[in-house]
Amino acid sequence: METGKNGSRVERRTEPGLENSWAEPVDRFQVVDPSNIARTLNIHGRKVVSPLQGFGPMWQRNYRIRLSGASVTPSEVIADWKKNFAVFQPPENHFFPPLTGVKPGEVVYIEANLPILPGLPGIIPMKSGVLVLYSDDVMFTVMTPEGFPISGWNTFSAYKEDGVTVAQVQGLVRTSDPIYEFGFRYMGGEVGEDRTWIYVLNKVAERWGVKGQVHFYKVLVDQNVQWKYAKNLWKNAAIRSFFYILGAPIRWVGKVIFP
Repeated sequence: METGKNGSRVERRTEPGLENSWAEPVDRFQVVDPSNIARTLNIHGRKVVSPLQGFGPMWQRNYRIRLSGASVTPSEVIADWKKNFAVFQPPENHFFPPLTGVKPGEVVYIEANLPILPGLPGIIPMKSGVLVLYSDDVMFTVMTPEGFPISGWNTFSAYKEDGVTVAQVQGLVRTSDPIYEFGFRYMGGEVGEDRTWIYVLNKVAERWGVKGQVHFYKVLVDQNVQWKYAKNLWKNAAIRSFFYILGAPIRWVGKVIFP
């Protein structure tokens, strides 16, 4: 078990051949894309955060689906999942993995729309991304930056259970700031989070010709709201994305006047 500078505790697998499975230790995201400033707006320079730096109650969330009847190994499932990570997402979520693939230390860019009311389509733009913290042949883990809706990590894995391959998403997360917490509790954010990973796992199963049922459970790890992290609101990626898009006409006029 290792403790990172951000207070996160992660158990490192140390079996031979896994030395290159971990991302190099970093405190901040370092990504610059002059051709698409909006994409890196809420990523570059942001700290990598664990659930300890979040605002709302901490939850462990687990989604799993049995690929019954499919002659597929866990490593085949994960290899295909990495390759089609963006394809398996719901239409309203746009994921942009690097051309090099889902590898340790790489950043997966995300453009999504958050809901303002339960049951309604998402309309609030949110541009951010996640860091690939760990990746091997049967699992990979991503970690969030400051300003992302949740603080923590999600692990995508596959394993054998009673001779059947199981695909799984596990998260240890808490909302990042008071606005995200309000959205999760009252505006359909939590339901949307569950819907996303259920959708993804169903798509993974369909890839192997399986129509199964996603089993989901959650555990409240820490019920406390961490008011000292209410200041995370300043880095809120949805708010910053909204005002960046709102300011597009002003930036266009500026380029015309001052080319």
